[in-house]
Amino acid sequence: MEMGYIYAIITIIFGLMLAILARTIVRWLQAKASETETKWDDIIIACIGTPVQIAIIVISIYISLKYFGILPANLQWILDPRYVTAFYIIMGAWIISSFLYDIISIYGTEIAGKTEGDFDDRLVELLRLVIKYVIWFVGFMAILSVFEINITPFLAGAGIAGIAVALAAQDIISNFFGGAIITVDKPFKVGDRIKVDTYYGDVITIGPRSTRLKTLDYQIVTIPNNKITTNVIVNYAEPDQKLRITIPVSVAYGTDPKKVKDILLGIAHNTIKKTEYLLEEPSPKVFFIEFADSSLKFILYVWAKKYNLPDEVKDSINSQIAERFAVEGIQIPFPQMEVRLLK
Repeated sequence: MEMGYIYAIITIIFGLMLAILARTIVRWLQAKASETETKWDDIIIACIGTPVQIAIIVISIYISLKYFGILPANLQWILDPRYVTAFYIIMGAWIISSFLYDIISIYGTEIAGKTEGDFDDRLVELLRLVIKYVIWFVGFMAILSVFEINITPFLAGAGIAGIAVALAAQDIISNFFGGAIITVDKPFKVGDRIKVDTYYGDVITIGPRSTRLKTLDYQIVTIPNNKITTNVIVNYAEPDQKLRITIPVSVAYGTDPKKVKDILLGIAHNTIKKTEYLLEEPSPKVFFIEFADSSLKFILYVWAKKYNLPDEVKDSINSQIAERFAVEGIQIPFPQMEVRLLK
């Protein structure tokens, strides 16, 4: 019996020494792996290094207890093969979860870093969290199965809990998938000027739950992603940044329409030459569109170089129209109603 204790101690010491040697080898391999371009060797060494060292120590202790007769009869249950199987499951779950976690951390982060916005970064964080929980949950279920514990109640409970969480987080999940659709479909990107429903402004962030716009009044509007994916989106920055601007003009009855059209076109071309707002192509156009109740109505179309300059363009052109009409004696009418009394 005493020799059994001696052999057991020697075996455990040998296991510790072997674990220390394994640790030294792992560190050497990590140093060599850091010198290579690929990350796969780093990932493999990182995921198996520590579990192997722990496995060596545990196996040496198991051998000492099983083969040298030092374990009391009331503790023989420790040698049940099911515990060995459970240990292997734990080691396997540890290695697999670490392996997948590192793959997502390294390559997922690298891919996310090449895209605009922080949605991809948040998705990588979520995947890393889900991977660990799922693998360890599967490992836990496998261990219960090894010990012949009925796992049906656990699976049913997990299913009910999942349904409850899904119902409680319905809006969150809907917004999350809305953010995923925006990322994949790319109806707009950060920096684009868009209109969603009644909201108009520049996109400043695209998050997993919501998208934020900065309006022309410098206010921040937060729109849930599921509202964006179910609404019509107008993107003023795509396919290019130019924007057609419509300027309505009304003149009094009796005014020569041809003269009005010539004046408006002249003002448009003058604005193109003297400012940096407008494009020569497409060229400005004027249309006489309506005989209204109190006026003749025209529309002047001009093309701004960029979507964020409509107010400057309108101010420049309207100022010139007011000045030129005053010189030419062209009246801009106000609504009138003529009432006749019949005797």
